[in-house]
Amino acid sequence: MPEIHIPEVYVVRAEFGTYTKYFLDGGYVGIGWLDNNDLSLVKIREEIKRLYEEDNPEDKSVYVIGQQVGQISRFLFEIKPGDYIITPDSNTEYIHWGILKDEPYYYDPATDGCYYRHRREVDWKDKIQRSKFSVPFQNSIRSSLTVFKVIHKNNFFKTIGKHELVQEIEDKTHKSVNEIVLERILELTAVEFETLITHLLTALGFEAKHTGKVGDEGVDATGELDLYGIAKIDLYVQVKRYGIDKKINSGTVRALRANIPSGAQGAFFTTADFQESALQVAVEPGFPRIGTINGEQLVDLLSEKWEELQLPEELENKLGLKRGLVLE
Repeated sequence: MPEIHIPEVYVVRAEFGTYTKYFLDGGYVGIGWLDNNDLSLVKIREEIKRLYEEDNPEDKSVYVIGQQVGQISRFLFEIKPGDYIITPDSNTEYIHWGILKDEPYYYDPATDGCYYRHRREVDWKDKIQRSKFSVPFQNSIRSSLTVFKVIHKNNFFKTIGKHELVQEIEDKTHKSVNEIVLERILELTAVEFETLITHLLTALGFEAKHTGKVGDEGVDATGELDLYGIAKIDLYVQVKRYGIDKKINSGTVRALRANIPSGAQGAFFTTADFQESALQVAVEPGFPRIGTINGEQLVDLLSEKWEELQLPEELENKLGLKRGLVLE
């Protein structure tokens, strides 16, 4: 009986989205390097290494050579038909995904204007907002590599609706802990929840200030992130404690947008989730961008930054959590 292939998920970048349209229109994914070499007959990594060293005699670093050869080898040999391919859009709010076809590698002399000559055919399916994925998944696809395997593939499959591909080894305890942590957060008062988010913003690098009032429908916190004078972000934040099964609608997100000054950005934190229309409003062109953090993503961020939160003792005791967001 033939072995059943369990799909993996790989990112293949298109020069910061520059060539994404070529990938989509041509039904392929491609890489550069060794531009003058058709690799159809190459079968082993050692042969790629030899070709790379001949083509790049100025590269003397063992690390650089190993990294580049590894990515070419991954593209040719590791990615299998049926694997899922992600490529970022030129609009960084979105990623495209498709499935690698059962067709051989081919070399194209850049006849379509895309200089990535080493290509494999992809059945492109859809695009999706990055903000729909978990925080660990979003962090994992920020790698500087051009070709790499995605670690958090279960989150990817769940998010695109391919639940049948979610492996049973997924940590069910993590899911229950998420729910318990959110239940603890829902026991906070409105002011306590706003205070928690303000401290989270501080842990993320913002100079944050709690501004909200009970019953307030506007901005609950503000923050300024100054990256050593290189760039500055002024952030206007709203938070909502809604039941885990609820979803924020587009009108609520649009109301926050009306309170964001020109040149600033927004963020919306909730214990619930967002309707599809709300996510679209949050990144609508021509308006201030609003980052959306749902309940699962909020727990991810709190887990990542818990040691840096420096919460008031009363609030920390009320939450009853410790490092890793395990219950005390």
